[in-house]
Amino acid sequence: MEEDHIERAPADENMAISPTILPWDKFSNWLHCACVVTFDLELGQAMELIYPGHIKLTEKEKMNICYLSFPDSNSGCMGNTQFHFRIRQCPGRKPIVRSHHQYNRDCPVSLQSENAYYYGFVYFRQTKDRTIRRGYFQKSLVLVSKLPFVALFNQVVSIIAPEYFDNGEPSLEAACHDIDQWPTPIPGDTLNLPMMGSVLQVKIPCRPTVSDKISSVRSASKNGSQSLHTIPAHTILPSLFEVDIYSSFQSILPHIQLLWELVLIGEPIAVMAASPTVTSNTVQALVNLIAPLKYCSDFRPYFTIHDSEFKEYTTKVQAPPPIILGVTNPFFAKTLQHWPHIIRIGEMNGGASSPKPLNKLKKASSLKTLDSKPGVYTRYKSYLAKDKTILKRLLKGVQIKRPVEAQNAILRRHFLELTQSFMIPLERYIASLMPLQRNISPHKGPPRLRPFDPDEFLKTIEHSGPQLTPVAKGDWEGLYRRFFRSPNFEGWYHEKQREANQKLQALHMEALCCANLQDWIVGKEEVEIVDLILRIREKLSFAAAHQIVVGKESLLKLQNHMDGIVSSLPEDLQSVLKT
Repeated sequence: MEEDHIERAPADENMAISPTILPWDKFSNWLHCACVVTFDLELGQAMELIYPGHIKLTEKEKMNICYLSFPDSNSGCMGNTQFHFRIRQCPGRKPIVRSHHQYNRDCPVSLQSENAYYYGFVYFRQTKDRTIRRGYFQKSLVLVSKLPFVALFNQVVSIIAPEYFDNGEPSLEAACHDIDQWPTPIPGDTLNLPMMGSVLQVKIPCRPTVSDKISSVRSASKNGSQSLHTIPAHTILPSLFEVDIYSSFQSILPHIQLLWELVLIGEPIAVMAASPTVTSNTVQALVNLIAPLKYCSDFRPYFTIHDSEFKEYTTKVQAPPPIILGVTNPFFAKTLQHWPHIIRIGEMNGGASSPKPLNKLKKASSLKTLDSKPGVYTRYKSYLAKDKTILKRLLKGVQIKRPVEAQNAILRRHFLELTQSFMIPLERYIASLMPLQRNISPHKGPPRLRPFDPDEFLKTIEHSGPQLTPVAKGDWEGLYRRFFRSPNFEGWYHEKQREANQKLQALHMEALCCANLQDWIVGKEEVEIVDLILRIREKLSFAAAHQIVVGKESLLKLQNHMDGIVSSLPEDLQSVLKT
């Protein structure tokens, strides 16, 4: 196994100006590496270059990147083609990017950096070239990152790749050095990012619960990143991560609410299209449909028969896993025939997408031949009634030639409201499971969140559930019960437990800080007093390690309490506790 590479990165902006920062430390905050993949007559797709040179990839990771960096041969992609993919990182190789810990704490959960996966952002060029034996120039530039910044990195690779293809490796080196000057991606910050003579302006999204805290920290902070704000921005990106969901689903708009349900409950979905550009945008659009809820299953915007997980995901021995696959090879029409939900966008032979919306659902079993028509193939029956209002509004937009950006914004707002209508009762119920603050005692351990009871929750929605809103009508209870069995619920509940228990830890710390511990130790045995000191120390260490927010004055008061308790003990015990 190749030696693990530990990436260094500043945990905060104060560290960013430290003289101990090494070359490529800031680069690793954004990208893992850049790769150049070429076509070799003897080897097929081959890794020509990894930059920076010290970055290590396993042979399996290199193989997956190579195969996923070229469109399938049947796609017939001439000229320039852009798309993105997502692969598993090999186990045992977990690079540590310290700045991502802070980023993950404050960013929306759906945009967190994932330690187990890499994203690859591809710019593929295929042109006729008589000087090459095969007759074609075929090469891809790939940016590899752990951050799901699809819009940003698609823009960045579209700037770097043409320069690289025209001028070679010095252009790539210059671009990577530009990225190595970028400030740390801190949620809530607006950043100007220099890139090969131009400047991209981006806003790093943050959680609503931490936006006020971040604003106050930023206003008090003066560091190197602020100097970059003086550079005028040539391009302002409206989003780091969003794709155009309206264009992605234009040919299947009548079924988009059904697709929202399938993604919400974590059903296996295959997206078939002629090009990886279409599949990657469509898969990403599906995942984005349930925002701000995080899609917690695996998804592959572009997937090939050479992928190392091909057998795992296409086996007929067991039910398909909860995953969304984007495929272009016609072979998958047969391989994934047993999958319960298949979306076909355009013709697999490279024909254009159908501009006419397809109203009729097709049975999943009818997808048996390579010439199957575009549409949605499924036997799934929706829990909710189709919302015809949004479809009429979008259709009117087509008639009056409303801009695609406006259509996309309307559709995105609709599904944001639908997801929020579904999630708000769950958020309200989770809040009711929190122990009362008056029951938090400094002399006992911190309380825990009460367990989630599905039946108890469903009783609460009878009088305050989404069925009372004008968003959609239908069997909301059935949809909730199905959601409770999905990876998305498990992921959401795990995060809520973590947030709640962290808040309880903070409240317990505050109670401990405000308690009169000197009075409590009167009449107590030495062993009880030592136990209290050790528990307070453990609590302070836990608070520091998990960045639990407790006032500085409270922590100082607690430290003084502890020092006073230690000084009241016999000298031999004091010396033991002070070592």
